[in-house]
Amino acid sequence: MSRLFEETTVGTVKTANRIAMAPMTRSRATREGHATDLMAEYYGQRSTAALIITEGIQPSLSGQGYTNTPGLHTEEQVESWKPVVKAAQANGAAFFAQIMHAGRIGHPEIAGFQPVAPSAVRPEGQVFTYTGPQDYVTPRALTHDEIVEIIADHVAAARNAVAAGFDGVEIHGANGYLAQQFLSVSVNQRTDEWGGSVQGRIKYAVEVVRAVADAIGPERTALRISPANLIQGIEEGDSRELYLALLEALRDLPLAYLHIMEVAGNRELTKELRAAWPHTLVLNPHRDADPLAPHEAGHDALEDVGADLVAFGSSYLANPDLPARLAAQGPYEAPDPSTFFGGDHTGYLDYPTLKA
Repeated sequence: MSRLFEETTVGTVKTANRIAMAPMTRSRATREGHATDLMAEYYGQRSTAALIITEGIQPSLSGQGYTNTPGLHTEEQVESWKPVVKAAQANGAAFFAQIMHAGRIGHPEIAGFQPVAPSAVRPEGQVFTYTGPQDYVTPRALTHDEIVEIIADHVAAARNAVAAGFDGVEIHGANGYLAQQFLSVSVNQRTDEWGGSVQGRIKYAVEVVRAVADAIGPERTALRISPANLIQGIEEGDSRELYLALLEALRDLPLAYLHIMEVAGNRELTKELRAAWPHTLVLNPHRDADPLAPHEAGHDALEDVGADLVAFGSSYLANPDLPARLAAQGPYEAPDPSTFFGGDHTGYLDYPTLKA
């Protein structure tokens, strides 16, 4: 338990503990992709973490997958983030912007563009748009030049994040979005340099991370992955081979951290990836189908896997003072899923603290 409260370093920031807030889409930005006063208060309430990772931020309008998500591709968006950054860093937390291109997950009614993907493979299901739920559409397969342009968009968004005051950026390579779509054998059916073999399928993620690290420094650059995650129609083939190859291609970069979102039942793969990664590891743990209490899960991630920091998702959503609750080993508030996405302060700013 005590190791959760040891000092560590995240990128260039020395932190008071090893507790991280995982990225969680909340859809409270404006339709123009501007961060809001509500968002500043939300992240400020949780500023006793060691590391706070924002909700997914689109690097371009065409990268937007959901309604009311924030961007970092206009001057106005950059300015809107500055008070949010100040609030999040108020108690010494490292604040990282998660750059997320949704790829085929989206709809023309959201961003005004046909979604794009490695290949023209339509996902099953629906997405919520400004006019209500809509079936996913078949995405347009990206050209080589468009892939290069999207990588450049990530670089521009990373530079904008630094200009807004963020301590760094996390590239979203998980949960069925564009980077994992390239990793997938079911979504990526390309036969050029961006697909086919394992080396071809990891190329997009490697190129994005390296380009961003070159632009703002590896100490300000991080990557999130979710090995063996079958969300949103993803099939990876041999996940072990795939992710060991990805980490091998990046291990020479002293990134701020690698963030693993663990899939239940994959603890042995998590341990193998930990052994293969020589730098800082953030683990969002999911050891089995019966989740441990948050303080138990945190201890387990540090001791069983050897993680450097532990990321909490819904536990942090519902417990803005989570470090204090972890120290006391509870009690913990339960999150209300009906308020996860969109709306006002309800289910966003009104979760109580232990003091309250």
